[in-house]
Amino acid sequence: MKTVLSIAGSDSSGGAGIQADIKTMQANGVYAMTAITALTAQNTLGVNGIFEIPAEFLEKQLESIFQDIYPDAIKIGMLSSSNIIKKIAEILQKYHAKSIVLDPVMVATSGSPLIKKEAIQDLEKFLFPLATLITPNIPETELLSGISIKNEQDMERAAKKLGEKYHCSVLCKGGHQKNTAHDLLFDKGTYTWFYGEKIDNPNTHGTGCTLSSAIASNLAKEYTLEQAIQRAKNYVSSTLESTMNLGQGSGPLDHGFDLSSPFIEK
Repeated sequence: MKTVLSIAGSDSSGGAGIQADIKTMQANGVYAMTAITALTAQNTLGVNGIFEIPAEFLEKQLESIFQDIYPDAIKIGMLSSSNIIKKIAEILQKYHAKSIVLDPVMVATSGSPLIKKEAIQDLEKFLFPLATLITPNIPETELLSGISIKNEQDMERAAKKLGEKYHCSVLCKGGHQKNTAHDLLFDKGTYTWFYGEKIDNPNTHGTGCTLSSAIASNLAKEYTLEQAIQRAKNYVSSTLESTMNLGQGSGPLDHGFDLSSPFIEK
């Protein structure tokens, strides 16, 4: 069985972060492992508190994983501080980690900030260059590129700017668009669009975590980057179409919508 490591924060409500990653990886037929960067007290209404794991203990988690079950791919999510970011970069380089999908989680679906402002620069400096793929949504792409995105041409300019700056592939996620959900991949100078219809479901808590984990899962199973993204996008669409409704705010996805689904094949 292929293995995937999630380096991310814990979501006490189970819809995003480590919990969403484990569910997604299980549903996509890989073995999930975790290194927890922070504990959050949150639900569908918002984030009520963040307790960061000390960098020294995060190092112990990562060392334990790499020394025993080496991951075929890695998903990186919530990283709240510079100390955490630098420690992860150190360990990933030490063990020559591969197939790294980095979701630059900056703001929760509820609007709550999840990273300290001063840590964003270290994220760009130390981790983006190690990534195979980064998966910013439109607000995150605008923040990182300095380009206001109003249309597909703006998405292309912004994705190219990030890809050339950080020397990694970039998937600019279009889920924040009003009527469509088109995602754009910039990879080695080539643009690839993944077209999708906007699914009428207000419950989108954890969609970014889920997509990046599904991509990492499919990279671990040796699909090409384009194939991994398309399969992940199909999976996320199915979790939304299930229209599970939990909580008083933006509810979670139905990660186990079909435990006999075609995404699980070995």
